[in-house]
Amino acid sequence: MMNYELFKEVVAEKFQDYMPAEYTDYRVDTHQVTKVNQTLDSINLIPNDNKGVSTFPSVYINTMYEHYKECEDLQEVLQTAADAMVHGFKEAPQVASGLDFDTAKDNIIMALVNTEQNKELLENAPHREFQDLSVIYRWVVGKDAEGIQSSIVNNGIAEKIGMSEEALYQAAVVNTKNLFPPTIRSMNDVVRDMFMADGMLGEIADMMIGEMPEEQIMWVISNDRGIGGAASMLYEEGLHNLAEKLETDLYIMPSSIHEVIAVSTNMGDPNELARMVTEVNMDQVSLDERLSNQVYHYDKDLRKLSLATNTPNKRLDGIVAEPKLIYEAKNQSR
Repeated sequence: MMNYELFKEVVAEKFQDYMPAEYTDYRVDTHQVTKVNQTLDSINLIPNDNKGVSTFPSVYINTMYEHYKECEDLQEVLQTAADAMVHGFKEAPQVASGLDFDTAKDNIIMALVNTEQNKELLENAPHREFQDLSVIYRWVVGKDAEGIQSSIVNNGIAEKIGMSEEALYQAAVVNTKNLFPPTIRSMNDVVRDMFMADGMLGEIADMMIGEMPEEQIMWVISNDRGIGGAASMLYEEGLHNLAEKLETDLYIMPSSIHEVIAVSTNMGDPNELARMVTEVNMDQVSLDERLSNQVYHYDKDLRKLSLATNTPNKRLDGIVAEPKLIYEAKNQSR
């Protein structure tokens, strides 16, 4: 079996052989792309007569290599990736039609990423820090029943749409709530819906779950799409209403970039909860979806969200890093 570096060279050499004839006048381009929590090797096909257009579909060699390790069939891997590239080209006009710079400000939303894990990404993107996290901005260019299409707003895009970091933040605070309304649901309700989606009758699902006092229940904070929903914890009103309902402060545990889990502070010690979060991150959450190994504390009287733990923090990829304690979001405009 080839190692990754050799595989990458072979892919760059052979990829175009698996594309349809209409892509003969395209050239292969490979380069690194900075994504959330990681840097990937991307492969693109670019027309030889390209006139400066820079948006083309990509496939990731890293993902291809994982496929190769599973099947050990290079031809299958290359053909699957080529098929994905063709599909991307067919979808590209639809994506391009959503790139309306005049209305971009109405489609800017915010997302949360881990600051330590995303230093390179943040160097080239307007953002603001919050605790050990950073608020970044995404431009939603497509949204349908199957999902959303969005792009991280880097410095270049921010300049093109004429928005400062402060303007991006003010727009995102409004747009995120309107386009992806925050949700807070009990874990019991989430599990019940999962059971019923698998065909279980509601009455049986209720019997399986049982009853539990509200102050002992986990609460899932996300949005109505379940995509990038961790940012919903930045809407303090929802946290306050939940804390008032439970009559306690809250601990917030990052489940992924898509959701966080809130519990009453009576539920346990924050350091124990942080150890649990770290274990779940390393064992069950893919690197690209990890948010933090820390636990946050919401004070219902001060109406303030801060770090609950003050211990050395492992990076999301397992590398030890010192914690960064920041108690108010700071503008990090570039």
